[in-house]
Amino acid sequence: MADFRVRFAPSPTGYLHVGGARTALFNWLFARRQGGTFILRIEDTDVDRSRPELTEAVLEALKWLELDWDEGPYFQSQRLESYRALAQQLRQSGHAYPCFCPPEELEQRRQAAEKRGKPWKYDGRCRRLSPQEAAARQDQPHALRFRVPEGGQTAFEDLVYGRVAVAHEEIEDFVLLRSDALPTYHLGVVADDLEMRITHVIRGADHLSNTPKQILLYQALERPAPLFAHVPLILGPDRTRLSKRHGATSVTAYRDDGFLPEAFRNFLALLGWSPGDDTERMPTRELIRRFSLQQVSRTNAVFDHSKLEWFNAGYLRHQPLEEILPYVEQELRRRGLWQAEWGGAGRDWFARAVDLLRPRVHLLTDFSRWARAFFTDQFDYDQAAIQKFLQHERLAELLPTLREELAGLKEWSHDEIEKAVRGVAERAGVKAALLINASRVGLTGQGVAPPLFETMELLGQATVVSRLQRLIDSLPGLIRSV
Repeated sequence: MADFRVRFAPSPTGYLHVGGARTALFNWLFARRQGGTFILRIEDTDVDRSRPELTEAVLEALKWLELDWDEGPYFQSQRLESYRALAQQLRQSGHAYPCFCPPEELEQRRQAAEKRGKPWKYDGRCRRLSPQEAAARQDQPHALRFRVPEGGQTAFEDLVYGRVAVAHEEIEDFVLLRSDALPTYHLGVVADDLEMRITHVIRGADHLSNTPKQILLYQALERPAPLFAHVPLILGPDRTRLSKRHGATSVTAYRDDGFLPEAFRNFLALLGWSPGDDTERMPTRELIRRFSLQQVSRTNAVFDHSKLEWFNAGYLRHQPLEEILPYVEQELRRRGLWQAEWGGAGRDWFARAVDLLRPRVHLLTDFSRWARAFFTDQFDYDQAAIQKFLQHERLAELLPTLREELAGLKEWSHDEIEKAVRGVAERAGVKAALLINASRVGLTGQGVAPPLFETMELLGQATVVSRLQRLIDSLPGLIRSV
């Protein structure tokens, strides 16, 4: 089998965003499907914008997504001499030349072209310098530009978009080394992909225009280029490129919002790729088995936050309970709600609580917010629930009766609890729903929660009796607050 080698190469100038995560995922799935190698490379040569803490944030996001890499991370900032050596090789072979045009002058020429309504590209002024003239000015600040061939075109077969051809007259003589001797993106990426023996470059469609330039570099170096696959962009619901105005774009923000990594991977995989049928929810092993570049779409994908929540809710409901428990534990620890006993003798109770709640939650954060009362006595009553379920004039009379009835139960089971609640209502001549709804608010703070009798059984007799007393004591103030 061929040695398939792919890479994910983020720039640490910001947090890992959704588009970058999807690119990383596609590379990872391809490598795992082919039994190949997934390489992580940090392109940190932008000294003004790259920051170590952002590198750590990118690594943290990849680890949360469980996209493990086989080699790296490699850092471009540690490989500057190899880029400069390659640039000089291109100069010596006549494929590159020094450009002495000051940056401010280039900017003025660009602005002048824009005022005339014409697209601007470098006019090749220094390309026409004789070797003697260039040598005489060698001590002056200068960049190094690639000499694009005159006439003809560069074409390649993209694994997603098919044949792409660009006329050379549309490509300017692009910079390889800046005047500060730092490499540009094109030089660094080609040098690294060659040394790392990359066989497939899988990246966003916004890089499609860069590929002809890089292929020209491979040709000048007389080295074969890798295969290219450009994946579609991710758009917001308004069909513009996904940005902060559409909500969170950072991957770690979705982690903090309570999404499961496997659900997020599944959702990302389907942004621009289809398994070929109507299957949507797939475990990661199934994504790996079915992933193929041939099924990547050319059409831009739309990020639908509500569908992502649907995915997450499905995973919370259907994944084996033991796989969900560690994530809920992490969430409760993060919110200061975790009790040590739930990791030991109380583990069965904790599992029962999560199992009761998970059909009704969408996010891990729901366990510490909406379902907070299952894990602590410190919770508030929802105002809408107070308005709807605690205003009946007979509750002040009936709740103490219910509390005494429940406190006297010899057997604390679902059936005995239900019999007690319904018995109090029947003797008082009211509908059982009056006591059920009021008790739910008293026990959970919410008007909507898991079935009351299962909730009571889980919370235990002492907690139920105590919380009903709290509700009884609070009732006069709650009625006045409405």
